[in-house]
Amino acid sequence: MEPGEATKEDLLVVHTPEYLESLKRSYVAASILEVEIFNLCVYISFLSSIKQVPPVALLPYCIIRSKVLVPFRKQVGGSVLAGKVAYERGWAINVGGGFHHCCGYRGGGFCVYADITLCIHFAFANLNISRAMIVDLDAHQGNGHERDFADDDRVFIFDMYNRDIYPLDYEAKRWIDRRVEISSGTRTDSYLTRLKQELEGAFQAFAPDLLVYNAGTDILEGDPLGRLEVSPEGVKERDEIVFSFARQRNIPIVMLTSGGYMRSSAGVIAESISNLHSKKLIDLAGVN
Repeated sequence: MEPGEATKEDLLVVHTPEYLESLKRSYVAASILEVEIFNLCVYISFLSSIKQVPPVALLPYCIIRSKVLVPFRKQVGGSVLAGKVAYERGWAINVGGGFHHCCGYRGGGFCVYADITLCIHFAFANLNISRAMIVDLDAHQGNGHERDFADDDRVFIFDMYNRDIYPLDYEAKRWIDRRVEISSGTRTDSYLTRLKQELEGAFQAFAPDLLVYNAGTDILEGDPLGRLEVSPEGVKERDEIVFSFARQRNIPIVMLTSGGYMRSSAGVIAESISNLHSKKLIDLAGVN
């Protein structure tokens, strides 16, 4: 399915007008992407197939909009659509999204819009959903949605992340319902064992109507930003574990692919989706 671009009206459900207006200033976009020129070239190339770009802070707004904001808005639209499809069919995967460092009033860490928050608010407003769980398994703490859902009893946040890396948001940690902190260098077996134990506890504590799964591949061994040592097979098993928990309980699940900063990440995602299909956790018949 091809999602539409999230409109300004959609974004205003979660974002302040002041924040959206600030994105018209190039230096604000540059601060959110928070990368040096070399890494910026790689990141923008990933988004829009450009091979070389000048620093974002020097670009006019028309370029910022077409090459940065519009691609982000399309991924946000994909996350919202995935929530609807998951409710109707039991599961959905947005190959994109998962911008878990952005909250309603600020962005950061490559995250311009708060798609996880918007997906859940859409489900509350338009679907028969009253309780949602976020399972955030990106290598980084999901401080954006944690701030957005602070003290919201309708949303249970499970966050398993590398404590040694960005964003080190100690205030946002207060709003994690199940916090699982691991260290740089954590390997596959230890990671998966801890995940199974902690997920079991989370589902005993909370029964959601919708599960939003932030499935970053920056946990992969060799990822320069995640700094964990999980194998590609381990990522496949991780995704299988989360989908099994949801499907066994008949909970609709939305998967967002989130962070991953190696060329191999796309292949690992594809292999994991194929594995979910082979294990009959998703049905790819009729998917387009």
